[in-house]
Amino acid sequence: MRRGLAISAILLAVAWSAIAAAQTYPARPITMIVPFPAGGATDTLARYLAEQMRPILGQPIVIENAGGAAGSLGVGRAVRSPADGYTLSIGTSTTHVLTGGLYTLPFDLLKDLEPIIQIGSEPLLIVAKKSLPADDLKGLIAWLKANPDKASVGIAGVGAAGHLTGISLQKATDTKFQFVPYRGNGPAMQDLLAEQIDFMIEPASNFKSLLAAGSVKPFAITGKTRLRSSPNIPTADEAGLPGFTASLWYGLWVPKSTPKDIIAKLNATMVQILAAPQVQQRFEELGIEITPQQQQSPEALRAFQKAEADRWWPIIKAANIKVD
Repeated sequence: MRRGLAISAILLAVAWSAIAAAQTYPARPITMIVPFPAGGATDTLARYLAEQMRPILGQPIVIENAGGAAGSLGVGRAVRSPADGYTLSIGTSTTHVLTGGLYTLPFDLLKDLEPIIQIGSEPLLIVAKKSLPADDLKGLIAWLKANPDKASVGIAGVGAAGHLTGISLQKATDTKFQFVPYRGNGPAMQDLLAEQIDFMIEPASNFKSLLAAGSVKPFAITGKTRLRSSPNIPTADEAGLPGFTASLWYGLWVPKSTPKDIIAKLNATMVQILAAPQVQQRFEELGIEITPQQQQSPEALRAFQKAEADRWWPIIKAANIKVD
């Protein structure tokens, strides 16, 4: 009987300890793992959100870049982290859905992470080096047809959104070009500026500063409407490729078994941030559309992530994409 009482006391102490931890959370800095090198769209978004989270949570958010394998290395690091709310996993449809159909992962994307919130989404931009001999999307397609398998397109990892969109572009236009994989958009953009690759099809927010400086040639965005931040760039549909659309979405997760109170606090923090007028203005400048408020719950992201996996994993397998 005494042994039973002792075990009950221990369990009660553990329970109260968990409750106390959730109530005082966060008591120290939080790490947000970005599964790409610094300089890309996800890194830019993560650093901006970290600034907004700090005054609300009362602790700094430390950005840790861990690129490689289309983001799966960074996600894996988050999965293996303690489930205490001090490690956040920010990522995209590539890192938290597409890689599940591409790699044999040592973890389950749909089960080993707890969703916090779907942050937003954005279209991709078809953009080329300055010296490319084409001035619009029709010209690019004509040039690709005249030079089969000679053009190179930089992608942020095999099987990433830009890669799959590029495959779709090949099928839609009956063209062939070579994919050059990088460890993230940052390194790929550096080679685009250096004219080591011919073009890219990646999230529009990556190219904001390059467009402002006139350093690259924009041909079209893959959204259904033009970006407010770049109203002069036509949609692919307007530029001569009817019905061609693609987008990348962003989300936030924590390791499996993170206390529900902590998940609720992180979700409430993000909902508050996304409702702020200055944040909405900044997202508009970046070309990211904030997720509607009724879809900002952890449950909504869980359901959406599952639906995306059901949609894309069969397509990836049918394309027989190979990774090293």
